Amino acid sequence: MSGRTKLLLALAVLVVLAAAAVWLPVPGPAQLRQWAAETGSATPLVLLVAYSLLTVAPIPRTVFNLAAGLLVGSVAGVLIALVATTIAAGLSFGLARVLGRDVITRHLHRAPVRVVNERLAGGGVLAVTSLRLIPVVPFAPLSYLCGVSSVNLVPYLAGTLLGSVPGTIAVVVFADALTGDTPPALLASYAIFAAAGLAGLLYGLRRRTPATAAEEHAPTG
Repeated sequence: MSGRTKLLLALAVLVVLAAAAVWLPVPGPAQLRQWAAETGSATPLVLLVAYSLLTVAPIPRTVFNLAAGLLVGSVAGVLIALVATTIAAGLSFGLARVLGRDVITRHLHRAPVRVVNERLAGGGVLAVTSLRLIPVVPFAPLSYLCGVSSVNLVPYLAGTLLGSVPGTIAVVVFADALTGDTPPALLASYAIFAAAGLAGLLYGLRRRTPATAAEEHAPTG
């Protein structure tokens, strides 16, 4: 297929998508909530399973947090999101520890793995929490790195749960607000937890182990 043909095909696809957006009915947030309510317990169950399994792969949790807020509301959405986050974290941790630990351990001299391992060593729940509070740190890769680190499962899961609370509540409540049914108190909590997430980001960026800082300033060669 020539470059010109590919360009024409891409333009045709864009035209079709634009036409569909104009002429086909696009459901709004309130309509999506109504459809989800009509399914009974099916939507929360499917959401929980999909969230738990698909975030083991590098699929952003934000997508599922938005879906949770839109489809089931703030309270149920936050509960489902946090339970699914903990399940996904445990699955990723177990896969890394059972299937990949021997392979990755041989490469612990590499900077990302070594830094995470040093930060987690002896840190327990608080160390994992501080890492999970940093929004720019991808969920799944960090889970796998924790799986090959020296951290134990229970502190890891507890830290993951605690560190995921602010960002999860912020996104789920924001999505719930799009339906127009969110009480003002929940909107206020969105602002509070968003601020907490920002504080966690600043704390995580400033928290550096002495060994890591010394390595960064050590002469090379």
